[in-house]
Amino acid sequence: MRVAISLLAAVIAAGAAQAQTKWDMPTAYPPANFHTEIAVQFAADVDKNTGGKLKITVHSNASLFKAPEIKRAVQNGQAQIGEVLLVNFENEWPVYGLDGIPFLATSFKDAQRLSAAQKPALDKKLAEGGMMVLYMVAWPPQGLYVKKEIASVADMRRVKWRAYSPSTAKIAELIGAQPVTIQAAELPQALATGAVESYMSSGATGYDSKTYEHIKIWYDTQAWLPKNAVLVNKRAFDALDKATQDGVLKAARDAEVRGWKVSDEKNEWYKKALAEKGMKILKPSPKLVTDFRQVGTIMLEDWLKKAGPEGKAIVDAYNKK
Repeated sequence: MRVAISLLAAVIAAGAAQAQTKWDMPTAYPPANFHTEIAVQFAADVDKNTGGKLKITVHSNASLFKAPEIKRAVQNGQAQIGEVLLVNFENEWPVYGLDGIPFLATSFKDAQRLSAAQKPALDKKLAEGGMMVLYMVAWPPQGLYVKKEIASVADMRRVKWRAYSPSTAKIAELIGAQPVTIQAAELPQALATGAVESYMSSGATGYDSKTYEHIKIWYDTQAWLPKNAVLVNKRAFDALDKATQDGVLKAARDAEVRGWKVSDEKNEWYKKALAEKGMKILKPSPKLVTDFRQVGTIMLEDWLKKAGPEGKAIVDAYNKK
């Protein structure tokens, strides 16, 4: 009898093991970054929603794949799911870079409208590559980190400028700075060695990278709100049973709502935290704002030329809402 019970238990355990699916989820940011925390909670929700049938392991801080490699890894099935910064891939398709254009969308409300306008085209494009978006969350508004107080973009000439995307490299070109390609995981070392003297990003990046140890000024320009997107390999998703798929989609919807709320709340928290670390949080001069808005106008015009009718339709949809 005991032997029979042991055999039955072994069979049940083997069945459970066979039914369980494991996914790897690479991300580019540190464990304490709010995007990573949202991803970890998403993975926990998936586990709960699917009754343990799908387990997702989050690999933070570019430990599994570097930031520019994650999208390709998901597309090729090297990772079933991954988080990417959309603007990093503008050279592949202009629409990826739309939310990196300065002063197009400068508030969470506008960023959500822009996200809604982009979504149909994003879904279509990603489907062509065998992927789909599970959820998207914006970063807090982007500000300017500099080593000295400035009055206009003319003061930025020849400064070593961190470029992490085509749009930030374009900004460097337009303001006369020297672009240096540095991803988030490499930023602390670049700051420590002097490879980077200035960059535009949110308070989150400045805090995570301990920028305050090397740069003491942050202008709250609220220039744009780039989005992270969590992508899933469509074949991996389609291989799940319907109940498990539904559990993933529910966790994704919850993650997106939670993520936008946390990003908004964290915006003020990060600014206070940076100030407590000795960084000056300054309001940009009217001239500096005007200069950057001119940069944004030039970049939008260039983007519309590259994006063609598809891009114009997205911008028109955004402006109508």
